[in-house]
Amino acid sequence: MTPSERLDATFLALSDPTRRAILARLASGEASVAELAEPFNISQPAVSKHLKILERAGLISTGQAATRRPRKLEAAPMAEAVAWLDDYKQFWEASYARLDALLNELQTPLNANDRRKT
Repeated sequence: MTPSERLDATFLALSDPTRRAILARLASGEASVAELAEPFNISQPAVSKHLKILERAGLISTGQAATRRPRKLEAAPMAEAVAWLDDYKQFWEASYARLDALLNELQTPLNANDRRKT
């Protein structure tokens, strides 16, 4: 999978609130499918479909503990997404800084004119 495809898969997986809730639960530790399905009003097969999407994105992995197959959170794809978003965050912060500077520049003559009127 290319970096672009990994990023697409990560954002696809994160686009669903149920999958985000599953990731939030896994942030506190491993869990079985039954444990992950418990808080949702959806079937266990539906939860399994969500888990497959998360697994394809590399956001979770499946372990083996006897007959139990716990899922656990994987950090690498999320770190890649955060790095990608951080590039845009820097762009927007620089844009806002330029806008702030322009607004300050435009307000300075207005403040001087207001003082002369009083």
